[in-house]
Amino acid sequence: MQTYHYLLASQKFLLEEEPLQEVFDERYRNYRETQKEVDFWLVKQPAFLEAPEMADIKKSCPQPSAAIISTNQQFILWLKLRLEYVIMGSFSAPSPTIPDPVASAVAVV
Repeated sequence: MQTYHYLLASQKFLLEEEPLQEVFDERYRNYRETQKEVDFWLVKQPAFLEAPEMADIKKSCPQPSAAIISTNQQFILWLKLRLEYVIMGSFSAPSPTIPDPVASAVAVV
């Protein structure tokens, strides 16, 4: 089982109010140059919030939500220091209640 770290906020905040694209572009560039595998994902309406153990976290976040999920705790901590109005946490997956750590609860049409 792997530990995943996340930042959670409203979609509006993460996708419209914060200039995250520049951060992601720079991170992708660095990973390509160092031949490192990507270890972070931006997920709209993350399915991990549907797990019973995440009920209190889900209640505390404006909906619809979005999450930045990573196996790199340092990256999530760095983003937390840059961003306000986010919830930081972690979970282990895959598990019976969180089978896919980066799944979205939104159906792709």
